[in-house]
Amino acid sequence: MSLSVRPQRRVLVTKINRSQSFAGVNSSADRPFRNLSPFTPTVSRKTGSRVSRMFSMSHKSPPPKVPQPNRLDEVYEALKKGLTAYLEVHQLELEKLSTQIRESKRNSRLGFLYDLDKQVKSIERFLRRLEFHASKIDELYEAYCIQRRLRDGAHNMVKAYSTGSPGSREARESLAEASKGYKEYTENMCLLENELESQLGEFHVRMKGLAGFARLCAGDQYEIFMKYGRQRWKLRGRIEVNSKQVWDSEEMVFLPLVTEFLSIKVTELKSLANHVVVGNVSCETKDLFAALPQVVAVDINDLGTLKLSLEVTWNPFDKDDQPSAASTVNKATTVNKRFSTYNQSPPDTPSLREQAFYVSVHQAGLLRRHGLW
Repeated sequence: MSLSVRPQRRVLVTKINRSQSFAGVNSSADRPFRNLSPFTPTVSRKTGSRVSRMFSMSHKSPPPKVPQPNRLDEVYEALKKGLTAYLEVHQLELEKLSTQIRESKRNSRLGFLYDLDKQVKSIERFLRRLEFHASKIDELYEAYCIQRRLRDGAHNMVKAYSTGSPGSREARESLAEASKGYKEYTENMCLLENELESQLGEFHVRMKGLAGFARLCAGDQYEIFMKYGRQRWKLRGRIEVNSKQVWDSEEMVFLPLVTEFLSIKVTELKSLANHVVVGNVSCETKDLFAALPQVVAVDINDLGTLKLSLEVTWNPFDKDDQPSAASTVNKATTVNKRFSTYNQSPPDTPSLREQAFYVSVHQAGLLRRHGLW
């Protein structure tokens, strides 16, 4: 796959150029894209490495102050394309399993058919969830487009009343009302943009290594720093003999963002006080919404002699789905009630001797009541 690397983070005019690798621009915006051949550098990692998640329940960015409708249109189109590919891949898998069940019904064990049936039901549930997710995104985008049209209308009204003669009282009131509506529609667009951003899923990025042809030598140490909005990932690696690479981190989970680009900075560590920045690039991420994992390569320096290889897998759902505020409050209340009920100390169960004593006392009370004691 080829992904464009942006020298300016806010430039939105350069298009994606696809090839077999994840190549891109470097220091010049009008420099032609390069097609890179795929490579598989050998990477070994320290034991105990695991997926890093640099965000908590409050990882989401606050709503933007200025909406970006053109950028949101691009992200929405890429997202819909990725969801459609996801549906097609799982639909093919479902048809394949259904055919396998029909062909193996006569001469297969019941346990084998039971496992196939479980897989079919699991894929069917995932497809229903995926279709519901896609419809939710469509509703959010439709509401966003409605607010955008209302905002454009309010903007035209403000412009018309501002250029006209503001002498009359009615004109001033209409201008104030149009300005109020413009501000309200802008806030609604920002909220919807933030809500749509929370439905983009996750990017699982796996480090595969650096490729530099004659650039990499045994003993070289590199530091890679990735920045994606408020999310950070820093890892260090060392080039060993036989072109082996050892990195202190294995993979990272990034949450996709609408208006931000992935910034990658590679530094060569020569000594304690002598670090050389090899390259600092900014990459477009909207083409990472794909059903299958993608191995991408990024040109780090201007000459393309050093490349960073990454494997990116997109999950359309968050690992921990973020509930709404109301459901969070209700869930917290229920959990507190449950814990308060469970934490109540139960009454002590009497021993056999105590039970015998209680029985004798009860019998003595009955005899005394009937005058037999």
